Amino acid sequence: MTMDSLLGIAVKHNASDLHIIADLKPYIRIDGHLKPLDKESVLSAAKTKELAYSVMSAEQKKRFEEEKDLDFSYETSDESRFRINVHLEKGNVGLVARIINAEIPTLDELSMPLIVHELLLEPQGLILLTGPTGSGKSTSLAAMIGTINKEKASHIVTLEDPIEYLHKADKSIIIQRELGQDFLDFGSGLKHVLRQDPNVIMVGEMRDLETIALALTLAETGHLVLATLHTQDSAQTIDRIVDAFPPHQQNQIRLQLSFVLKGVISQHLVDAVAGGRIAIREIMVSSPAISNIIRENKIAQIKTAIQTSSDKGMFTLEQDLKRLVDDGVITKEIAEIYSKYISFDD
Repeated sequence: MTMDSLLGIAVKHNASDLHIIADLKPYIRIDGHLKPLDKESVLSAAKTKELAYSVMSAEQKKRFEEEKDLDFSYETSDESRFRINVHLEKGNVGLVARIINAEIPTLDELSMPLIVHELLLEPQGLILLTGPTGSGKSTSLAAMIGTINKEKASHIVTLEDPIEYLHKADKSIIIQRELGQDFLDFGSGLKHVLRQDPNVIMVGEMRDLETIALALTLAETGHLVLATLHTQDSAQTIDRIVDAFPPHQQNQIRLQLSFVLKGVISQHLVDAVAGGRIAIREIMVSSPAISNIIRENKIAQIKTAIQTSSDKGMFTLEQDLKRLVDDGVITKEIAEIYSKYISFDD
């Protein structure tokens, strides 16, 4: 049993993730559900360490032993790519590998609404892609960068942890930078990005106040900034950004955000009737009403504003769930798990 052979099994089964844990068989996640690899043996603590260390360089092993956690990308001999996290669990080495598709999907293939394509044509501003872990944010972000690459002559700089999808220059030129290897942290990466003459900046995750503040400033100074947050919907996204700042700065941040924010795309993945998983989304687009709500800190009104702005391409998670149920794409039971506010007709 080698790490590459286990990764190959995960790819063969169209899994999204492979889990390596001491005293358990290897597990894979298929369509959101974990399944053990029954033909494989239970892994000892020594074996999990051997497997994890087999895909790390000497420098990565040193960093892991110092920091106890490590994220990096890995490519097998058949050019399959993975995002790998190595960690400690009860003192034992564990590993989770996320399978990365070789082909970057298009927005159409992801059933992304047309309004998202229109947002990507904006010359500047902030576009946020949000959702829980495992909701397809990285894939959607790669599709968005791919769309810009095909349609605009831009200089795109990405700051990623780690680099997942590999982009090839088309109409745009693309610099992909990896945390830990090409820059020390997102804050320092953003501080120096202006010297690289970018038009579009992609931030893998806005993790702290410094990163959020710099992303807002870059969006304000003539750049299109794409970033992700682990938030559930548009209202929570606004609150998370504002709450990252000290109270005395929050009014200023609301004002700044009301000017630079172009849109929020919140998504989750759910089981589809036909098998596999499908994205459910909430789309909020900047409008005079939305900007005013942000400035005046009336965040509770955001959902109503989205519900009544379908002509601008907006819809709530609940509206999208109802549409997918009506179209027979997902079941009522699945929809009700994700929303307590929908009444379905029999």
